[in-house]
Amino acid sequence: MDLTVVGPELPLSLGLADRFRERGLAVFGPSQAAARIESSKAFAKDLMARYRIPTARYRVFTEVAPARAWCRELGVPLVVKADGLAAGKGVIICRSLEEADAALALCLESGAFGAAGASVVVEEFMVGEEASFFALCDGETASFFAITDGTAILPLAGAQDHKTVNDGDRGPNTGGMGAYSPAPILDAAMAERVMAEIVRPTVAAMAREGVPFAGFLYVGLMIGSDGPRVVEFNCRFGDPECQVVLPRLADDLLPLLAAAARGEGLPAGLAWKPDAAVCVVLASGGYPGRYETGLPITGVEEAAALPGVEIFHAGTARRDGVLVTAGGRVLGVHATGPDLRAAVDTAYAAADRIQFTGKHHRRDIAWRALHR
Repeated sequence: MDLTVVGPELPLSLGLADRFRERGLAVFGPSQAAARIESSKAFAKDLMARYRIPTARYRVFTEVAPARAWCRELGVPLVVKADGLAAGKGVIICRSLEEADAALALCLESGAFGAAGASVVVEEFMVGEEASFFALCDGETASFFAITDGTAILPLAGAQDHKTVNDGDRGPNTGGMGAYSPAPILDAAMAERVMAEIVRPTVAAMAREGVPFAGFLYVGLMIGSDGPRVVEFNCRFGDPECQVVLPRLADDLLPLLAAAARGEGLPAGLAWKPDAAVCVVLASGGYPGRYETGLPITGVEEAAALPGVEIFHAGTARRDGVLVTAGGRVLGVHATGPDLRAAVDTAYAAADRIQFTGKHHRRDIAWRALHR
């Protein structure tokens, strides 16, 4: 193979990119050590604390009693996060101390998230507007000085996703129920501030720690009155944000990934289409909890036939020639349009054509931008 792109976080956290590089193969994706920026929230928080990268106040715990004491010192609302990988579901927002105590018991005593929840990060609840920022990093060849100049970091278009399962940002967190791009809150001035205050210092910090970061760096942001702060890092492109950012890219992605994988450097900038993009996730009933699979899906071809629509399969399978559900997040209905309102209307027109028993999706994707 001339080039391998590792998409999901689990194989990156297990060192797949390292194995490829040991064989002399070109691979796009961070090393196992660098992937800890996602696979261990404690690692990421400690890194930010050492290098004064703006984020929420926090502490890390493996035992319930001291964690509960910190909750009472911190005050509510607060956030309990499983330290390891939990498929986007290991974050619990607690609006009372009773909820915090229950979340800690769920992670540290009941083992609800397995090894991922054997330690937890308990942090303050940040107020503001969430946004997703992406950068393509060529960490293999970048010296500390090159990184601080930004020559080894190529920012991409921003996006906003919707993590909770229900309208109005209610209910438990999921892997993502929809996204849109561009995100008005990430205008040029804010994007440069994120680069200057968060992305460049983070990549420089990783290099100084001896774990240069090469790959997609996702920064989950909370943008409040005090500016941008880090909610979390991912060592890969976020889902479903990927489905709304990449269709807006006018340049060819492949040469960029190849150049980063081979340490050949990155261009100064990218060309973007003016269109807006929206993705609405169709989920199984009961997700992110228990749900049924194997349910027939209809209307996908009719939905995909609408102008500007593309359907991304996530949790589907073919059984005896019939398309059926095979996961929590089943399909991503993507649409582009000349503006965000048009893209939203097209996406929902397509989503309404697709049917399966228990189908659930949010009806307010892109509400923040449309209410501005």
